[in-house]
Amino acid sequence: MDSVTSIFGENVFNETVMKARLPKETFKQLMKTIDDGEKLSPTVANVVANAMKDWAIEKGVTHFTHWFQPLTGTTAEKHDSFITPSSEGKVIMEFSGKELVQGEPDASSFPSGGIRATFEARGYTAWDPTSYAFIKDGVLCIPTAFCSYTGEALDKKTPLLRSMEAISKQAVRVLHLFGNNEVTSVKTTVGPEQEYFLVDKAAWEKREDLIFCGRTLFGAKSPKGQELEDHYFGMIKPRVQAFMKDLNEELWKLGILAKTEHNEVAPAQHELAPIFTTTNIACDHNQLTMEMMKKVAAKHGMVCLLHEKPFAGVNGSGKHNNWSISTNTGKNLLDPGATPQSNAQFLLFLCAVIKAVDEYQDLLRISVASAGNDHRLGANEAPPAIVSMFLGDELSEILDCLEEGKPYGSHEKEKMQIGVTVLPDFNKDTTDRNRTSPFAFTGNKFEFRMLGSSESISCANVFLNTAVAEELSQFADLLEHSANFKSDLHDLILKTIKEHKRIIFNGNGYDDSWVKEAEKRGLLNLKSTPEALQHTLDEKNIALFEKHGVYSKVELTSRNEIHYENYSKVINIEALTMLDMAKKLYLPAGAKYAKFLADSVSVKKTLGADDSYEADSLKKVSALTAKIYEQVQALEKAVDGAAKVSDAEENALYYRREVFSAMGKLREAVDELEGFIPASDWPVPSYGELLFSVK
Repeated sequence: MDSVTSIFGENVFNETVMKARLPKETFKQLMKTIDDGEKLSPTVANVVANAMKDWAIEKGVTHFTHWFQPLTGTTAEKHDSFITPSSEGKVIMEFSGKELVQGEPDASSFPSGGIRATFEARGYTAWDPTSYAFIKDGVLCIPTAFCSYTGEALDKKTPLLRSMEAISKQAVRVLHLFGNNEVTSVKTTVGPEQEYFLVDKAAWEKREDLIFCGRTLFGAKSPKGQELEDHYFGMIKPRVQAFMKDLNEELWKLGILAKTEHNEVAPAQHELAPIFTTTNIACDHNQLTMEMMKKVAAKHGMVCLLHEKPFAGVNGSGKHNNWSISTNTGKNLLDPGATPQSNAQFLLFLCAVIKAVDEYQDLLRISVASAGNDHRLGANEAPPAIVSMFLGDELSEILDCLEEGKPYGSHEKEKMQIGVTVLPDFNKDTTDRNRTSPFAFTGNKFEFRMLGSSESISCANVFLNTAVAEELSQFADLLEHSANFKSDLHDLILKTIKEHKRIIFNGNGYDDSWVKEAEKRGLLNLKSTPEALQHTLDEKNIALFEKHGVYSKVELTSRNEIHYENYSKVINIEALTMLDMAKKLYLPAGAKYAKFLADSVSVKKTLGADDSYEADSLKKVSALTAKIYEQVQALEKAVDGAAKVSDAEENALYYRREVFSAMGKLREAVDELEGFIPASDWPVPSYGELLFSVK
């Protein structure tokens, strides 16, 4: 591998490349668009497009694509070549500003939640100049937003950009109240930690459930799992290390700040963590990271599993969303600081987050809801489905002292007064981490730990940005008309702490007592995706997104419809896969082994030999095979019933209540049968073979 510094960003049309290839004035105007959001003129777009084309062609590129993120949760691209006909049957290579700025893919086959009818095919992609263009698989990829002919967002990026503008606008209002008039914009930053599993491709190919569903629908527990805790941070196997090396190289070429790699808790589980970057870029990079993980794994004869729960009985995979807020002057607004003024400012922003998480706990839960993540949340390996905040002992004590007007520890003897008494300095890591908390303060950022490993980080950050923007808006409305800023600021912070401290919980989120305590506090416990989605269109949520221009009611309704439908489709695919495997693999395996046992019993009876093992085993195998057949019929009935429920919400609730339940009973019977069938006669690789398949 070449040196990291020489390859880093080599496939990215980044600021360094633009500065070298664009006329000075064009570069300045483009940077104003990127940094300040100024409108891009057609003249500038044409110059940029031509420079981008020349750079790409020099690297062997012949095609470009508007790379976007439709509501499927993955990415999409339609490739067009640079060729344009010229005289005498020849072609020239051209790329115009219009082609750079706007594309027109067919919108009819993407999920739209009713926004677009099938025959209404027109959709538009629009260049996002704040996220650099890059070369992937020999194609120039231009990150874009995707919207309908009538203007509604049909993707995950457009609302994310809107939410970033919303929180920037409201945060700047608040900062100007503190005299920080040099601040003109604020950006949220994210560092999403990505967990994943690696299994041998040969073993994967023998599992229909892994191929179709990304998770094992059947599988008895392996004799060894994660009990010894020997895999976490353990020595990385050479084959995995080779994969990680190649993955890092591919990511670095794309300008992705891949930083940390290690073994995770479960066998075959690993993690990659990047350095923080601006939220929309972090979202783009995370989508690319997941794509590259799969591609690089294939080159090494492995398969990368990004499902939240590929294997029952061991930890599933999440995606920790490390979120913070920074000004264009380089100030982290979640850093406690050292002066009275900055301390007060920090506390106000902290209170905005506390209030946002409390008032919009339903939205945060919805933002991480999926059929896959339902297996993981609350399963003693991930945060519970109850949203709460961890602040740590010291910061919590400071808030308590403020609320009660008491001195803080041994630091200050006066009552805690914002802007009067100096907030005592405290180290960023004076308290232990709390891995059971869904939303934990970790020194100068919050770690939102509920996200599922396969999902886009967009939705969670859209909801979080918008909720915090709303609280900052309310704070600004109050303080901008204040006659006594210092006094009103103090009262506002105290009022916020008193009214929203129920969301703060520093204890063990895995403990059953927390569920009871959370109920007493009035916190929501939305255990499944359909339950959570019932709150999406609550009046307060519609009002929130419409006020800040992030989603219209139509856009939010369409996404809710898509979310319900996606849940039902995933469960339906899993149910049909289970039926297929049970009827074609497990029932025949049970019947075949039962016949072998029956023949053995018959022979031993003839010989007068002891047939107790065979006879007992025959009874158990026959009974389990009959039970599997019974559960297959029950699951078929449940699936047939689902087809009769047309309403998207009711259909999802039916799948959760009836189909998902029937799937669990069928799995239980098959997994029990696996314990009686010889390994040589079991039709699929076992958990032990899968989890320890990569040597």
